[in-house]
Formats: sequence, C-alpha cells, structure tokens
Amino acid sequence: MNKNKSNRILAGPYLFWSVAFILIPLAMIVYYGFTNESGGFTFANIAEIGSPENLKALGLALLLSFISTLICLILAYPLAMILSEANVNQSSFIVMIFILPMWMNFLLRTLAWQTLLEKNGVINSVLDFLHMPNLQIINTPYAIILGMVYNFLPFMVLPIYNALIKLDKDVINAARDLGATQKQTFLKIIFPLTLPGIISGITMVFVPALTTFVISDLLGGSKILLIGNVIEQKFKQGSNWNVGSGLSLVMMIFILLSMAIMNKYDKDGEGGMF
Repeated sequence: MNKNKSNRILAGPYLFWSVAFILIPLAMIVYYGFTNESGGFTFANIAEIGSPENLKALGLALLLSFISTLICLILAYPLAMILSEANVNQSSFIVMIFILPMWMNFLLRTLAWQTLLEKNGVINSVLDFLHMPNLQIINTPYAIILGMVYNFLPFMVLPIYNALIKLDKDVINAARDLGATQKQTFLKIIFPLTLPGIISGITMVFVPALTTFVISDLLGGSKILLIGNVIEQKFKQGSNWNVGSGLSLVMMIFILLSMAIMNKYDKDGEGGMF
C-alpha cells in the first residue's frame, strides 16, 4: 500500500466527522437563514438583527465581551511573563493548573460560580460569618463578566505564554546591553514580538464571550439577554429556525472578521495555544 493511499484511509474518519458535524450543520444554518417558513428565498431573517431588541442584545454582548477580553488581557500578560521567566518545572506545573479547569465541563464550572455568588451562597455565608456586607452581584452584568473572565482566561494566558517562550533571549539581552531600559525593551521588542499571541488570545476570548448564552443564563438569571440568548430562544422556545439561523449568520461575520485579523497578525501560527 503506497503512502498516499494510506494517508487517505487515515484521513477518512476526520473527513466523515467534518462533513457530518461541520459542513452539514453549516449548510442547514445557511439554508434556514436565507429562507422563510414556506421555503422561499429572503433576507428578512438576517434583517432581524436590526430590531431594537436584537440590537440591544448585540450591543450589550459586544460591550461585555470587550470588557471581559480587556480584563483577561490585563491579567494574562503579566502572568504569562512570570511563567515564561520561571524554571521549566515550575512553569509546567503552573500551566497545568491553568489547564486543569478546562478539563471540567463548562456548565459545571459556571454552576459552581452560581453557587458561590447567589444571595445565600458560599461567599455571602462567609461574609455573614465575618459580619461584613454581602456581595450582591448575582443576576447582574458584573457576574456575567466574572464568569466570562474565569472561563476564558486560560485561552488568553496560553497563547501569550507560548509567544513569550519562543522569544530569542539574546535579542532582549542585546537591547539591554545597548542601554535600553526595561520599559523600552518591553515596548519596542517584547510587546511587538508577542503580538501574534496577543491577537490569538483576544480572538479566542472575544468570540466565545460574544456568542455565549450559558453564562448569561446562569449568572445573569435569564434577566440579561445577550445575542447568544436571543438566538437560543429562537431555536428552543420559539422554534423559529429561520430567524435563529439568520441571526447566527450575522454572528458568523464577527467570527470571520476575528479569524481574518488573527491570520493577518499570526500568519505562522506563533501565537497558538501550544
């Protein structure tokens, strides 16, 4: 058996998976998004994004996603720098600690925060014991941001860490030998060279934060509607697959734009997760 034929056989399961769980569902979304209930072609489903309710949900989703991504970046970059400067054993152990929560089900992690933040939850019980004011952030945008940051922070840390460990230390040492201050070294060498990791991290945090509905459902108490919640309701509660698919296609525009930006600044995949 020649090598090419062997490779085709090995690629068979992946090809089946791609067709069954990527191409066919995507084709269904495109079909429903551009048709009405009678099967006729229409742009009305996509135009639904312009309704006041949907625009408000999209605007709020963009705002919370932007804030969550910014917080993740502010927290992740210093941490990634600390990890990159630690010895191999220490950094590997800490990176493993960050990856471990990702092995737990996303829904369970969010439910855990709901238990912690609710009015009679663990945090408020401890505050009551210490005779301190209760924390009242459950069912608010702050709780949603907290849930987003907690769930998506590893997706920001790991690409930046991966970019930092690939830096040529000789370049940094040369800059310092030539009289560059720590600030100048960071702004002119370290930051530009780690930009692919930053862009990759921003993309991997912003996109899922923008489209999430589980976090806003559980930590927002179903009182705060993001665009992901609107789409979920169209499919599950209203059984309106046409409008739900149309709104999903609009969200795909944001995803494609994010991918285009990432490809522009990270052509060689230097800012990948591993």
